[in-house]
Amino acid sequence: MTALAPIRPWHGVFEPLWWAAGALRKELLDFRFDYPVEVVPAAGAKASLHYYVYSDRLFFDAMEPDADGIPIQRSRQFHTYNPAYIAWYGLMSLERSLRQDVSRQAIAMRQADWLRNHAVARADGSVVWPFTVDWDEGACRLKAPWISAMVQGLAISLLVRAYRITGETELLDQCRGAAVVFARTVADGGVRTIEEGHVVYEEYPGVPSPRVLDGYLFSLLGLYDLATETSDPAIRRLFDEGIDGLTHNLPFWDYKGKWSWYGSHGYLCPPHYHNLNCVLLSSLASLTGEPALQRYADAWTPAHLTAFGRAEVFLFFMLTKNRSRLRHLLRRRTHDHAA
Repeated sequence: MTALAPIRPWHGVFEPLWWAAGALRKELLDFRFDYPVEVVPAAGAKASLHYYVYSDRLFFDAMEPDADGIPIQRSRQFHTYNPAYIAWYGLMSLERSLRQDVSRQAIAMRQADWLRNHAVARADGSVVWPFTVDWDEGACRLKAPWISAMVQGLAISLLVRAYRITGETELLDQCRGAAVVFARTVADGGVRTIEEGHVVYEEYPGVPSPRVLDGYLFSLLGLYDLATETSDPAIRRLFDEGIDGLTHNLPFWDYKGKWSWYGSHGYLCPPHYHNLNCVLLSSLASLTGEPALQRYADAWTPAHLTAFGRAEVFLFFMLTKNRSRLRHLLRRRTHDHAA
């Protein structure tokens, strides 16, 4: 498993060049159809500590440790704690402990403790882990503090497993509070939107909706974990509504039955997000028995692409990604001039 290490960009006027070169290398030279992320078949049972997917690389290139071993997300724009990454690091450390390195359970529990200590209890009974920085996701601008279905789902998944280890009921109480936002619309401070009469849970709850798929899928797995642990029919109903919305809206993310779009951004998913979409869909298909989920997971599997199909995906990704990047720069310039 990739160890957290400090991120050391170049200093001064050269720092933007360092970030730009890193993005170019990741998109061009590190474009891997076989990105290492895998399904974990042992996950899903009530007593299981396994998580549904495992990767020793995914997201780690954006994290560096603080003095206590808690990951901090560092990017060109900010340097902050990202609760989604903290929960992900905890889940991957726990999975690693179950495979070969038992010492990593302590690392996982340290991340769970951070989530427990930094949870925000709101007046409506919900428990959230808000982002503390403003965030531009395409044309959607989110002002801090803002919440995310992805964060809520990943935090629930880690805290449910921490509860299974410790038996501390406070952890499960926080998870129940975390599920409240799935019943509330974005306008009411939640993460729920309705698309053609079907529920969607938003990773980025703003307008226009970025509608990023992997965050939606992570949120559903968190609800499934909590419903399994508590046998609460209200939580199960939130999960079922989300699965119904996912099944209905899957064509929105589909590119020619061979790849996935990165939400409404107008470009194809880079391979790490696309492979993540495949394994998350496959996991949800196994949990629900919903054939459409497995059908899309199979259709999107990169191993099924021909050489021509791979060339098409790579070239169209580069075209659409850079077109989107240009639009973003023009949008930011227009906004700065208006300000």
